[in-house]
Amino acid sequence: MPPYAGPPVASRQGDASSPLRLLAYLALAITLIVLDDQAGWLARARAQANVLVQPVWALAGLPGRLGTQVKDNAASHGQLVDENRQLRNQLLIANARLTRLQTAALDNAQLRELLNVAERSGLDVQLAPILDIDLDPVKQRLVLAAGSRDGVHLGQAVIDAGGLMGQVIATTGSSATVLLLTDPDHAVPVTVARNGVRLIVYGRGDTLELRDIPLSAGVEVGDEIVTSGLGGRFPAGFPVGKITALRPDDTHAFLVGELKPAAQLDRGRDVLLLRPGAAIRVPPNLQLSEAAGGPPAAAAPTVAPGSARPTETAPQPAQPTPQPAATGPTP
Repeated sequence: MPPYAGPPVASRQGDASSPLRLLAYLALAITLIVLDDQAGWLARARAQANVLVQPVWALAGLPGRLGTQVKDNAASHGQLVDENRQLRNQLLIANARLTRLQTAALDNAQLRELLNVAERSGLDVQLAPILDIDLDPVKQRLVLAAGSRDGVHLGQAVIDAGGLMGQVIATTGSSATVLLLTDPDHAVPVTVARNGVRLIVYGRGDTLELRDIPLSAGVEVGDEIVTSGLGGRFPAGFPVGKITALRPDDTHAFLVGELKPAAQLDRGRDVLLLRPGAAIRVPPNLQLSEAAGGPPAAAAPTVAPGSARPTETAPQPAQPTPQPAATGPTP
């Protein structure tokens, strides 16, 4: 072979077979189309193939669905947390408002009761709010938000809707200190409303006590005790308490009675101050017992004006009742 001759020419059989394969594929495609159009078996094959491939599609789309679900759950959780916080705040506000309404309702009921008592009894009273309270066993006192500038004075009687509470023992320009009945330094001249027996009630820190009750006085458990008016400090006829128990003293010559206070000394936010010259209505049963000439009341010490403790006084002999002079016809 001469040096100028080119490379040998390759066989072109592959080039000749390519059109033949293309024609064969085309004929096969046309045949399949005709058969599918006539019998529809290819559609059934595709449906079966879709059923077989469906798990693969579900597995392929699982990461995307999981991501979307996590995103939705996170958004829902945050929204629920915000809503829960708002609802909790609204609940706290509603509870606070409800508590204030309940407190206002209780205060309104107490004030209505105090004013009704004053109106029914025809008393000249002054309403005073309680500023502070001291109820330890050795000191039973209240501080009122009313003082001398409001007309409060020493010795002024303090009551509530239930009965007598105590007396004013100190005043400033804007406040007053009240000595309660249950204070150990306090004593009140009282009367048994049922039979008119005069006694003295002493404070015991948490309750009241009747001392030196004569065995013949006829005092019983359940008797109502009211102020007697002796000493001039407390007006007559105000409820003090009810006898809950009787027992003999150490000498067994007298009885000692325990009283439940008529006034609510440990609750309430307002009290009533009796003004000078207040009209007092004596209980009807007390008037009847005295008018009917009941059993003579036992001699009891009286409370001197200006002091909280009683001073002993000897019993006075009975004075004859003056009879009206007879008068004749005018000449």
